[in-house]
Amino acid sequence: MSAPVSLFDGHSLHGWFAVPRIYGTVFPGGPHVLDVIPGMPHDLNTRAAHYPAVWSVEDGAIVGRQAADTPGWGGYLVSESTFGSFELALEMKPDWPADTGVMIRRRRDSWEGLQILVDHRQSGSIGGFYGNGISGLHGVPFSIAAHEDDHGCAIGLIEDDPSTTLEPITPQKRALLTRGGDAAAFLDAWRWNDWNTLRIRCEGTPPRVTTWVNEVLVAEIDTAAITWPGYDAEAVWSLLGERGHIAFEVHDNDPGMGEARWGRNAACRWRNIRIQEL
Repeated sequence: MSAPVSLFDGHSLHGWFAVPRIYGTVFPGGPHVLDVIPGMPHDLNTRAAHYPAVWSVEDGAIVGRQAADTPGWGGYLVSESTFGSFELALEMKPDWPADTGVMIRRRRDSWEGLQILVDHRQSGSIGGFYGNGISGLHGVPFSIAAHEDDHGCAIGLIEDDPSTTLEPITPQKRALLTRGGDAAAFLDAWRWNDWNTLRIRCEGTPPRVTTWVNEVLVAEIDTAAITWPGYDAEAVWSLLGERGHIAFEVHDNDPGMGEARWGRNAACRWRNIRIQEL
């Protein structure tokens, strides 16, 4: 086991590179996302390449935003280095709403990888999993919503209401997890409009991945034992391999959710990013 190292020097994006948020196939050898999701324009990838997210360093943190003059488009900030089995710890501070996340075992030049969700928006999940280009698997133990004041302004987090949710928590989503955390414990630990710690442990290939927020267990998934439409562990991990990149996400505003996914002028922030290879 190596000693922990920093992936961010606190004042530059050295060791990272930005790419636009473009789409590929739903799963290895499967149909293209733009051909199967209603309302997605077929030239989206071409257009997205012209409107990347904006990444900067502000007050000792990496900050990701949609471009102010061309909002609605997303992007990734990708590590130059690759990692296999590791424990990654960082601090995060997303605005509301901001649909972001941390990708692991990501490919360098295409969108495939396993995402640890930081969907700080209505019906989002913080600490759950999504399979970008590896079947769209969606493993989450609970979802969140905004607690609003009398003026309709978000002032904290609450558990999402199943009767009004934008993304139902189904038995299939929960069944993907080998362990799932408790919403009440998560909400008690979460610090609104402040820095929160995300810890990710990734072990083996296919990996077992576990997440904690402020040291509260959120979720664990064994990617060797997943049952999900289109997911084939051998095909997925032959593609992704034993090592991959880490990436931060700025989501685009898709036709289904629009600015409820990423608010106008919203930002995500990341700092104190340290990794220990296992």
